[in-house]
Amino acid sequence: MLNLTPRYTSTRIDELPAALQPLAAQSLTLARLYAARGIMQPDELEIQLAGLLPAEKLKGIIEAVDLLDIAIDDGQRILIVGDFDCDGATSTALMMRALTAMGAKVDFLVPDRFKYGYGLTPEIVELGIKTYQPQMIVTVDNGISSHEGVARAQADGITVIITDHHLTTKETPPAEAVVNPNQLDCTFASKALVGVGVAFYVLGRLAKLRRDAGKSTVQVSQYLDLVALGTIADVGVLDKNNRILVHHGLAAIRQGRGSLGILALLEQAGRDPKKLQAQDFGFVLGPRINAAGRMDNMRIGIECLLADDWGTAQRLAQELEQLNRTRRQVEGEMRTQADNIVQALAATNISIEADVEESDDIIVQNRLEKKSTNTRSIVLYQDDWHQGVIGIVAGRLKESHYLPSIVFAPANTERTGAEDAIKGSARSIAGVHIRDAIEQVAESHPDLISHFGGHAMAAGLTLKRGNFDAFVTAFNTVLAQMEDEVFAEQKFTDGALQANDFSLWFAEHLAESSIWGHGFAPPIFDGVFEVLNFKVLKDQHLKLSLRYPDVKYPIEAIQFNFDSSAWDYRAEKVHILFELDINEWNGKQSLQLMIKDLALVKETVEAN
Repeated sequence: MLNLTPRYTSTRIDELPAALQPLAAQSLTLARLYAARGIMQPDELEIQLAGLLPAEKLKGIIEAVDLLDIAIDDGQRILIVGDFDCDGATSTALMMRALTAMGAKVDFLVPDRFKYGYGLTPEIVELGIKTYQPQMIVTVDNGISSHEGVARAQADGITVIITDHHLTTKETPPAEAVVNPNQLDCTFASKALVGVGVAFYVLGRLAKLRRDAGKSTVQVSQYLDLVALGTIADVGVLDKNNRILVHHGLAAIRQGRGSLGILALLEQAGRDPKKLQAQDFGFVLGPRINAAGRMDNMRIGIECLLADDWGTAQRLAQELEQLNRTRRQVEGEMRTQADNIVQALAATNISIEADVEESDDIIVQNRLEKKSTNTRSIVLYQDDWHQGVIGIVAGRLKESHYLPSIVFAPANTERTGAEDAIKGSARSIAGVHIRDAIEQVAESHPDLISHFGGHAMAAGLTLKRGNFDAFVTAFNTVLAQMEDEVFAEQKFTDGALQANDFSLWFAEHLAESSIWGHGFAPPIFDGVFEVLNFKVLKDQHLKLSLRYPDVKYPIEAIQFNFDSSAWDYRAEKVHILFELDINEWNGKQSLQLMIKDLALVKETVEAN
């Protein structure tokens, strides 16, 4: 049997929160799902835009809006400085669209990750001055740690507004306005807004100010498709506020009101906008936008989101599709190398040294650290790795090994000496706040890390290649202080379904009953089923026909990338962890279970 942790143990209506009991009378399963996710009152599930948290609670928003209002009225040249991921791209596109509609003179600049790195650096400010001669700079999805960049801009008399969402424990830069729900002393109730969410709040407040004053303005909610895309792609926690934003953005796309760029990207992916689901922002659209920043320059992605004619949108979407294919190829090669390194390290439990000619410059390139018998992290580096995909590879390693993982690549593949910079991308597990862990290293070893930033589950950092081994040791010293239980993966279940839940109607109703995702986990169930029939497809996919008590028809199920050698053709019963899905084939729909884990159930024979 599978070893699973139930999210919610109560199975009776009278054990549920009182406010959910009327819902339980209609669907006990749905009421249990909500209770397991901390929903105590039905109003926590409301999706009206009026339910959004008030903007005035965001520290710095009044100052930012007043400055932007004056800049538009005075015809000041505004420069948006974004980030090179999907959140940064959607934030930049949102600012460009809304400010232009309000009459602003506005341009944008996104740092090339291969030349300038992340954030409002002095170099980016100088490039912006040379290219656009701005009188105001507005950052989106970055800037909260850009003290030097702010100082450089202000030295030329440029007004700086920072809009960001990244975590910081330091004093904020002395910009003219800083809007970030995660900055010190900000009382905004949600700390889960991503960069595009912060930009939406600033623009919404600005639009209202100008509307009340009878000035040129715009309905910012028409751009919620961009907000939804950035929120899911950046793995924003789906609290009530973010669920509202994503719900309305998703609805806009389904109704054909999304930006032409998003519709063109869906066309490239072969997806019907009318059937778009929230997870498609993260698995379909996000990777294609991110491919621009990973493999080339995010300007392509932003211009796609800004396209106002179908031909341009299609052309740019095709470019992004090709970049995404290239990204997949590079990622696949790096993942194979990374997997081989991890296997070698696990087998020997020692470090593998770099293949370099200079005997005095040999550094430990790859480390899989252990404490006793417990692996605590995976930290890898290779001279020829591509920094554009290190975050994806780190994420895959984290998923497959359930360990905090950091993958490094050279900042410049032509400069790989001990004093040259390498850039790392970190992905973490529940219970290990990766940004805070890196900060602990920086505080205890001030000379190791050049720059860092991020969130609980993802972070980025830069250090000298020669400091790699010392960093790994210091990083794992931090992890060694944590309890062993943190590193033991828990597989959660929402329990067993009732017989009448095995229906197309319930699968559709479940999918539409909320915005599911990070922080509002998609429903996943388990149960013991009788095996009626099985097929192994292409030696890697297991297809089952199952029977469940009181269900009068066979239930189809499939597990992709199944280890066929683990299957016993004599199996009569299986315990599976699964998600409900709707399979479409030749215009027909049928219920299908997507198997996430499986165990054979062996019958016990009672002695006479």
